[in-house]
This record gives sequence, C-alpha cells and structure tokens, in this order.
Amino acid sequence: MATSGEKQPKYQRIADALKAAIDSGQYRAGDRLPGENDLMESYGVARMTARQALGVLQSEGIAEARKGAGVFVRDFRPLRRRSIQRLAEGQWRSGRSIWAADIENRALEVDPVDVFEQPAPELIAGVLGLEPGEAVCVRERRFVLDGKPVLLSTSYLPAALVAGTRITQPDTGPGGSYARLAEIGAGPVHFREEVRSRMPVKDEAARLELSAGTPVILVCRTAYAADGRAVEVNEMVLDAASYVLEYDFDA
Repeated sequence: MATSGEKQPKYQRIADALKAAIDSGQYRAGDRLPGENDLMESYGVARMTARQALGVLQSEGIAEARKGAGVFVRDFRPLRRRSIQRLAEGQWRSGRSIWAADIENRALEVDPVDVFEQPAPELIAGVLGLEPGEAVCVRERRFVLDGKPVLLSTSYLPAALVAGTRITQPDTGPGGSYARLAEIGAGPVHFREEVRSRMPVKDEAARLELSAGTPVILVCRTAYAADGRAVEVNEMVLDAASYVLEYDFDA
C-alpha cells in the first residue's frame, strides 16, 4: 500500500527533502543548494523534475536563483504584518510609523515616493464619495526591507481634503498620513481591508524583484473618519514570499 509520501509527485518529495535539510541546518542562509545536475544524479530524475523541485523552494520564498551561479538559501526573514496592531490609533497618534509594528529593528527604506494629483479613477471616486473626475492626491511608494523590495503602495485621498497638509509632500512627518488627517479633524477610526492573491504583472515582478513563479498578495485598505466618510483608499501589492499576515483579536 502506498504511503501519503509516495503519492506525492517526485519533485515535491525532493523539495521536501531540501526543506528538511535547510531546517536541520545542513544548508544555511546564503548557501548554494544542489543544482539540477546534482538532483538528477542523487534522485534519478529528469531535469524537469529537478527544476520543479528547486522552483518549489523559490516560489515559497525559501530560496532564490542567482543568474549563472545557482539556487541559494534565501537570506531574508519573512515580514510579519500585524494588521490590527499596526493600525491602532495609539500607534500613529504617538508619531510612530505603522510600519514600526512590523519591522522591529530592521532597515526600512521607502524608495521612491511620488506624490501627485489626478482625476479619481471611477472605483476610487465611488469609495471616497467623490464626483466623477474630482481630484485625488495620489501617493505612490515602494518599501524596501533589508535591501529587498517587499511592497508597492498607492494611496488615494480626496485632494480638497488634504490640500495644504504635509500629505501632499513626500515626507508626511511623524505618524504619517493618518496623524495629519487627525490634525484636520479627519483621523481614521475604522479600517476595512480586502485581501486576495494572484500572479504579478510584469511591472510588479520587476519592481519587487520577484523570482519566477512567486505570487503577490493584494491588500486594499479603506480608512473611515468618525462621520463615516472614507478618507483614504490604499492599494498594496505584497511579495507573497516575504510576508506572513497575522491577525490577533479577541473572540
């Protein structure tokens, strides 16, 4: 009778063996993993099977391919995104970035920050309660953690609401956009996030420096003020291999 392991595809069994070797310390961060030829010889499999096995580790963010050098154990700790703690009012009202809840003492760079006005896209206008063609302030940025791009973010805020505030500048100041919204009486008191996943488009893959086969996580967050109006829509594209999404709440 076949065991559950024997029912697995050969490439998956090889991938599991490599992951076990990484977990045991046989291969450490930055070490080169056995190549396709090595796996073909060790396991008696075809090149495509060996390639698929290595592809599993790359798609799960455990390993990364380096052109002309091979596949290496990835030297990057996944980022734990604490969705509830990071958006707590005490976080941004105290002048801390919402990212401070996620990154601990790791090096974060925002590269670049583009801020501009444009007519609101139809769906965004609907959420923000704007008239068709009414202007929004758009903030586009890429977040790079420990030298690795992990997130693309595009925020939309009503241009009339944020005119004259630091939200229209690249550096929004301590506490970020939410602290500035609070200063004009529009601080968020409620958030709604929608999460889904797909494969990246070409531009996203390039900007996030994704390995082939790595999906992205899409998070769309809407921030609401005390009067119930939506004051920001933030569309985010996350490297799925770089993130753990954590939700911690009472029953």
